Amino acid sequence: MANELLGTWKLVSSDQFDDYMKDIGVCFATRKLAVSLKPDVIICNDGNKWNIKTESTFKNTDLCFVLNELFEETTADGRKCQVNILTVSFVHSV
Repeated sequence: MANELLGTWKLVSSDQFDDYMKDIGVCFATRKLAVSLKPDVIICNDGNKWNIKTESTFKNTDLCFVLNELFEETTADGRKCQVNILTVSFVHSV
């Protein structure tokens, strides 16, 4: 499954993304801008080390992590949170 994720991806849709961002406290203006974006996501890895780059006209982010290791993520809106990605299954939920 992991190799199937590697490559460059173009966002097609973000069902309920505005609701998700509202639930986690993202401000109105940022939410409205974010839902209009269709970023490219570039996923690559070296063993358990992963890199996910998100590139858009608004903001670029770069997420580097090792599976099953706690790390600090700075979200696109500037919040810091502790994250532990346990599997190669990228699903965000509230």
